[in-house]
Amino acid sequence: MDRADVCVLLPTMDEAETIGDVIDEFVAEGFDRILVIDGGSTDDTRDIARDRGAQVVVQSGSGKGQAVREAVHDYVESPYVLLLDGDGTYRADDADAMLAPLDDGAEHVIGDRFADMHPDAMSRLNALGNRLINRSFGFIHGPGWGDILSGYRAFTRDSFERMHLTSDGFGIETEMAVECAKRSIPTVVVPITYDPRPDGSETNLRPFRDGGVIFLELYRRAKTNNPLFYFGSVGFASTAVGLVLGAYVAYDWFVNTISHEVIAVVTAFAILFGVQLLMFGVLSDLILTLHRETLGRLDEVEEDLETLESGVDVGEVGEAVVESEVEAEAGDD
Repeated sequence: MDRADVCVLLPTMDEAETIGDVIDEFVAEGFDRILVIDGGSTDDTRDIARDRGAQVVVQSGSGKGQAVREAVHDYVESPYVLLLDGDGTYRADDADAMLAPLDDGAEHVIGDRFADMHPDAMSRLNALGNRLINRSFGFIHGPGWGDILSGYRAFTRDSFERMHLTSDGFGIETEMAVECAKRSIPTVVVPITYDPRPDGSETNLRPFRDGGVIFLELYRRAKTNNPLFYFGSVGFASTAVGLVLGAYVAYDWFVNTISHEVIAVVTAFAILFGVQLLMFGVLSDLILTLHRETLGRLDEVEEDLETLESGVDVGEVGEAVVESEVEAEAGDD
């Protein structure tokens, strides 16, 4: 892949200790289109990035997700984007491996940090949280991509434009993974090396708060990607609670002849509410399946029309050639 077709995108926030080395490594690899979008750093991040030759812009909002969306929509002109954090944990020499699948038809590439992770690169708490989130993603949304929270991504600008992204914070990686699954964007996972943050640099990640946000994002996105789980999980829980309460009411009535009118009403409500949600989840899943089938057929029709249009163009050219030959022969006569 031509390096001129790739924009290296680095969202930053107080990364003065690392941003210079990160830019130098990519310049050494032959990348000259490096865009740093800064979230209002209070250190020398922006000045260092400019001195190293990167284009530097300050994002209009806040959060990594907003920075990535703004950068790709407003500043990136290259057809391919290489996205990574500016904290020195990702290596520039993995860039070729990240970009190679895009030449083979993939539109989104995820770098798998767990393939070669330095022992000190991630705390046990963060590693546990990552694995739980990855398993939850596979259970809810389907594909088992292994490391959906990886910040090292390569993608086509066109595929990014097709995604519906709203997250402003660290949920951007989760959103992109869900959108790839939802829209059947060809996605490939490649092994990369993940290093610890250099001494003197501090992480902007808050494990419990950001982890909670990501779990909620996984569930919220299930509404349009897996409605059976989205509605069914709540419906199943409500039905289960109703059955437990119902068993208690029935036991006390038949064994101790004690009635619980209020609990009985709550039991009936919980069971009815749960069953309705389960039915709604099934119907929503059916509608989504039909919708996807329709979109697939529309894509096939569009491809057929493009093929037919190409054939018409060729036919028109052929007819023009035949007519010119006939006219030439008539002129000779």
